[in-house]
Amino acid sequence: MDGFGFFSSIIFGGLAGWIASIILRIRTNIFLNIILGILGAVVVNFVLERFAGGTFVGFWQQIVIAIIGAGILMLILRAITGSNRV
Repeated sequence: MDGFGFFSSIIFGGLAGWIASIILRIRTNIFLNIILGILGAVVVNFVLERFAGGTFVGFWQQIVIAIIGAGILMLILRAITGSNRV
């Protein structure tokens, strides 16, 4: 799996987390957006690699994967905390 660079991961992770928070209407701060965007991309890529035999390598596909992963992690955090503000 090819990845972004360190600073690109931070920027795109934050962007993906921010988009996921807007879609799900969950209030998060910028640091949580970055963390959830990066972790979400890693988790979804791992699952795709493990169970589907591969992952997507394009830029836009990775952004979508990061948004989906961040959204899943936000939903898990919202279920744990019971609050719309994570």
